[in-house]
Amino acid sequence: MAAPGGAPAPAPPPPPQPQSQSQSQQDNGYVPQLEFRQTRPDAEVERAVSVLRRDLGMPKVLAFANPKGGVHKTTATVLAAATVGSVRGRGVLAWDDNELRGTLGLRAGSARHARTIRHLIADLADVEARHGLELKEELDDYLRHASDGSYDVLAGEESPRFAQRLDQYTVRRVLELLRRTHDVICVDTGNNVESANWQTVLQAADQLVITTVPREDAAFTADWMLDLLDEVGMGELAANAVTLLSCPTPGHSPLLEDLARHFSTRTRAVAIVPYDQALETGSSIEYNQLQPETRAAWLKAASVMLEPFVR
Repeated sequence: MAAPGGAPAPAPPPPPQPQSQSQSQQDNGYVPQLEFRQTRPDAEVERAVSVLRRDLGMPKVLAFANPKGGVHKTTATVLAAATVGSVRGRGVLAWDDNELRGTLGLRAGSARHARTIRHLIADLADVEARHGLELKEELDDYLRHASDGSYDVLAGEESPRFAQRLDQYTVRRVLELLRRTHDVICVDTGNNVESANWQTVLQAADQLVITTVPREDAAFTADWMLDLLDEVGMGELAANAVTLLSCPTPGHSPLLEDLARHFSTRTRAVAIVPYDQALETGSSIEYNQLQPETRAAWLKAASVMLEPFVR
């Protein structure tokens, strides 16, 4: 219809559009919330945590061994202690029982003092005579602690001037002392199977953990050690061992599955832990800096080590 004067009539305004509920809510000052759905935790990780929290009955000694160097014995000892300690919260210790200059004390625990196993042995009789809380306080003067307080560290001698070989009697006394104050004792055994301290720790161990990497020479030495343990009457310890395969590089090694299958025929279980860049530098090991998948793998590995003893 034309407007007066012949001008075209203006177009009618568009009909109002129905307002969406969200738009209406925003106009009324409502800010929509994003909804996050929580994914279900890994069932194996939940089970591993449950195992690590349970009562062990008596203190347990875990011996980490492989006469070959460079197979992550020290790293494994520290990370096992850190993993178990992260769940249990206390009562876990890592001991560097290397007969020569060990590095565990440098890679784990805060350097609040420079005391090592040498200083503890010098005062061992006095510390042994203490009991209860007094014993824990006295022993604490010789220990270092993880930055989060989840585990303690008894450092090996770090000065080559004072490197010494411990006799069987002294090693037994130290282990007995640590059993009075800790529930889980992880021991880096060093490389010399002929040394008294290596042999004594293996004889006292509740669980042997064979550390290796996907290399033929490392696996060969682990096999040789298992044969040696059979020959000297420790075949049961060898058969019930856990083989820990650590990946030293981010790439996938074609040997990994082959070695896992091989050691599954020689030991009770095989656990595989992945490469983690946080461990690349060889400096202080901080458990909370590991990738989530690395921590998950270590939770599963540690639970395999302790599961036979839980109640």
